[in-house]
Amino acid sequence: MLLNITIELWQKDKWYIAKSPELDFVSQGKTGEEAKKNLIEVINIQFHEMEETGTLHEYLSECGFELKNDNIFPKNEMIGFEKCSLEVA
Repeated sequence: MLLNITIELWQKDKWYIAKSPELDFVSQGKTGEEAKKNLIEVINIQFHEMEETGTLHEYLSECGFELKNDNIFPKNEMIGFEKCSLEVA
């Protein structure tokens, strides 16, 4: 199956954190590449387990995706991302 996702990379102290906001999965590593590799591994393991238990379609639907012809399509798509500074309280 083909799945397009966003991977966010964050640095926290000496660790790198990789997140997939669409799927709500997170992993870490000693480098950004290791964190991304670990995230992809987590996604593959979880998808395999969900396929075996018959819950993959339900999970994808809850995350805003639909499965068509062995491809996964988003029902919604992020169209922008920006950082900003806010004065609060």
